[in-house]
Amino acid sequence: MTPPLLRVHGLRAGYGRAEVLHRIDLQAAAGSVITVIGPNGAGKSTLLNTLMGALPGHGRVEYQGQDIAPLSLEERVMLGIALVPEKRELFGTLPVEDNLVLGGFRQLRLRNRRWRDGLEQVYALFPRLKERRLQLAGTLSGGERQMLAVGRALMSQPSLLMLDEPSLGLAPLVVREIFHTIAALRATGVTILLVEQNARAALQVADHGYVLEMGEIGLQGPATELARDARVIDTYLGAARDD
Repeated sequence: MTPPLLRVHGLRAGYGRAEVLHRIDLQAAAGSVITVIGPNGAGKSTLLNTLMGALPGHGRVEYQGQDIAPLSLEERVMLGIALVPEKRELFGTLPVEDNLVLGGFRQLRLRNRRWRDGLEQVYALFPRLKERRLQLAGTLSGGERQMLAVGRALMSQPSLLMLDEPSLGLAPLVVREIFHTIAALRATGVTILLVEQNARAALQVADHGYVLEMGEIGLQGPATELARDARVIDTYLGAARDD
């Protein structure tokens, strides 16, 4: 049996003395889409930032069979982990293409002479970015900025791509486009860990789901089963929209 690409066991994390995550267990098979849903304040962003190494944590985090808990954020990036943060954190005064080129730093460090080929792959995925490649990132629409943030992360050619609330603040039509892209990324072989408040859309695109409540995993299972679970329907899907 192939071991999971990511395995998390007993992960605890927080801010100062305030523990936000309480012994989190989860795993993601290579090439799968895993989603973590839950309300505001449940600890979803804290989870991703801890896995990325931006926040300290306690517990075991195995990536490709290696315990990466002692590794820095930079070391995790070089291993092939990428995070698209909720705030996107683009370089607004730089053109679109320059933002993407900066995302290729990992491949440059790995001495991949064809690292710039990633630009065409990103442009194929997001044709709008190619149209706006000379436009300043700060002048893009919300949806375009999200595309650029994802594209920049993909320039590193990660094995694990973590997305923090990719639909936040976007119009319904753009949200559908973003989730269509997430589904398309599955074909590239990248493993995706998706944190999302839009539970309906997240469960439609995911293979497996986790429900994070008050820093603990309350439910987990195949995404199709969670979408039919009465508790999930009442709490997360009943009032959810398809946006």
